[in-house]
Amino acid sequence: MLSLSVNWLAIVLATVASMALGAAWYMGLAKQWMAAAGMRKEDVEKPDPTPFIISALCQLVMAYFLAVLIPVLAGATNVGNGLLIGFYMWLGFVITSMIVNHRYQMKPWPLTLIDGGYMLGVLLVQGVVIGLFG
Repeated sequence: MLSLSVNWLAIVLATVASMALGAAWYMGLAKQWMAAAGMRKEDVEKPDPTPFIISALCQLVMAYFLAVLIPVLAGATNVGNGLLIGFYMWLGFVITSMIVNHRYQMKPWPLTLIDGGYMLGVLLVQGVVIGLFG
């Protein structure tokens, strides 16, 4: 039977950690990401907060489901299992979906690599944080 009891502190902290990773990731790869996304500096000078809010909510959902699935799929919630399940979720669902969508949208591979790499980081960071709380 699937247990839906989770550690909400771990989920919130995993969300905050993955958002912090996003800030660092995209600041470090800003020029490459803008080029791959076909954006100009002027397009991002006054950012709309809506994508950040949506991102935080989606990452909260991701962290919740990692917290639910880690013990079910791996038997126990710890850092190693958090990393393993985070990686499996990324490989099985996230990057595959992103590749399919980007190919139909004719987006360049560098955009897929930048965004896909970030999503791998999100799931691994969240898996670590959730795993630390056991």
